[in-house]
Formats: sequence, structure tokens, C-alpha cells
Amino acid sequence: MLYQIEFSRQADRQFRNLPSQIQQRLKSRIDSLATTPRPHGSEKLSGVDQLYRIRVGDYRIVYAVEDNRCLSL
Repeated sequence: MLYQIEFSRQADRQFRNLPSQIQQRLKSRIDSLATTPRPHGSEKLSGVDQLYRIRVGDYRIVYAVEDNRCLSL
């Protein structure tokens, strides 16, 4: 199953303000969430349904998995 990736406005704004090298690393990891939304190393955030976090170097990607889409928050 291929998940649809959507960015919140805030996530999109923050992503665009990052250096291009960091953007490339994050984009690669975010794109991989379309096929594997709960990869090894992802952590489910406690107290919130369907919310996960993965690390990419010094950065964190916080996202929700809903039926057939993955939202980057």
C-alpha cells in the first residue's frame, strides 16, 4: 500500500526555511514513509493516537498515519 504524504502549512514553511542539504536528507526520509509509515526506529508518541516521530540527524519528523495518508506535522 502506498501512503499519500501531506504537509501541514507550518511543516511546509519550516521545511522551506532549512538549508537545501538538510531538506534533501529529510525529503528522502519523508518519501520513504509513503511505503513504510512505521519504519524501524520510529517512536509512537504517548498520549496521542496515530502520532509518530523519527530522527534524521539533529532533526525530528513528527507525523500522523491515517488510513491511506501520512501527514508531516
